[in-house]
Order: sequence, then C-alpha cells, then structure tokens
Amino acid sequence: MSLVAVQRAVTGAAGLIGLGLVEKTKLLTASSELARNILVHAGKGEARIDTIEGLPRSGIRISFTDSGPGITDIDRAMQDGFSSSRGMGLGLPGSRRLVHEFAIDSTPGRGTRVVIAIWKR
Repeated sequence: MSLVAVQRAVTGAAGLIGLGLVEKTKLLTASSELARNILVHAGKGEARIDTIEGLPRSGIRISFTDSGPGITDIDRAMQDGFSSSRGMGLGLPGSRRLVHEFAIDSTPGRGTRVVIAIWKR
C-alpha cells in the first residue's frame, strides 16, 4: 500500500458512483490521513475500498487494516491534539469529523482497523 495508490483508488471509486466534490474531497482527505497513519505507525497495511450502490443510499466504505503496534488508549488517540508521532494530533479525530461513519478497533501488539464511510447526497 502506498499513499498515492490509495488516493488514486479513492478518487476512482468516488468518480464511479458520482460523489460530489465536497464528499469526494472529505473522503480523499480522511483516506490520505488514515493511510499515512498506517505507513508511519505500522510500516505497511492495506486499504479495501467498497462501493455501495442502491437503496436507500449509495456511498463508499473503506477499511484500513494493519498489524502494527496497535493503539493502547483509543479514547486519548481520538482527542484533538494527541499525537504519538510528533504530529499535530488531528489525524484520527479529524478523519472522524470528515466522514459519515467512522469505527476503530485496535489491540496493542496486534494492529488497528479503521472503517470509514461517506454517503452520496
């Protein structure tokens, strides 16, 4: 997984289902941040992109999974300003604010999985 590959795949999926510019930009920003987190904290991982088309809504769901060190305190990691890598501490909480659905599961020593979704308006 590379950041550029994730960005290209997200852009392609957004175009495929016709996401508007605002939703596409939000999804691309959140996806880029989550992919970057995998590269910084775990070194490698994967992003799985699923398009959801049909009733009652269409959208994109992306699962980011790694087998890195995991997050010991998810509540703290989801607070603005907390960073374990000298960043600004806006990655996870900022990503959560950008999308319609956000779920995170992490086990120290086993890795992290973040699933996001954005729905077409």
